[in-house]
Amino acid sequence: MKIEIIKCLKDNFSYLLIDEFNRNAVVIDPSEAKPVINKLETLNLKLKFIMNTHHHYDHVGGNKELKRLYNAKVIGFDQDKHRIPEIDILVKNDEIWKDGIFEAKVFHIPGHTLGHVCFYFFKENALFSGDTLFSLGCGRVFEGTNEEMFNSLQLIKSLPLNTEIYCGHEYTLKNSDFCLKHDSSNKRLISKIETVKNQLAKGRPTIPSTLEEELQTNIFLRSKNVENFSKLRDLKDNF
Repeated sequence: MKIEIIKCLKDNFSYLLIDEFNRNAVVIDPSEAKPVINKLETLNLKLKFIMNTHHHYDHVGGNKELKRLYNAKVIGFDQDKHRIPEIDILVKNDEIWKDGIFEAKVFHIPGHTLGHVCFYFFKENALFSGDTLFSLGCGRVFEGTNEEMFNSLQLIKSLPLNTEIYCGHEYTLKNSDFCLKHDSSNKRLISKIETVKNQLAKGRPTIPSTLEEELQTNIFLRSKNVENFSKLRDLKDNF
């Protein structure tokens, strides 16, 4: 399975998962249709599935047009079926969804929204974390509680260290300012920030990151308890 990163809107990422043998594809969180269509046409791919981590418009905005053009099936969390546009296939927490070479475990990770899920393609060690875990950050707690978000991050922390993290936005450099303010002696963090700046200067995305890298540098993943996490989240919300 090959993964193509597609930049959408201002700072969103959508992801195209490709079966290079039969040219089938899956798109994750299509913020808008046009960039996805352009990539599909350039690579001569057939879109079979659309996967959504949560219902926010900047993650589902392309659903309707892509489904109409390619007759693709929309996959989303069963408890969020009333909010995911054009949903066809309902998946549950801890379920393994499979079609051909595409195989992912679904984890319910509430906090940012109540119906947020992530998709873990375990054969490739690739996690599509939506707006729950970012590189050097985590999502705002809009619908859930700080405890729910903390527990969702603990679940992600239990995955293999070499898991690649594909998040929903290019927020890494912006997130680094907050991490550095509260973890200024972290040499790994300082090194990562330099790498991030170099990548952006070359026009490259700062993701994927790895779970091991995030455990070393992401102040939210370094929180030991809900109280500490909640304090950091409140500080970040007003940063």
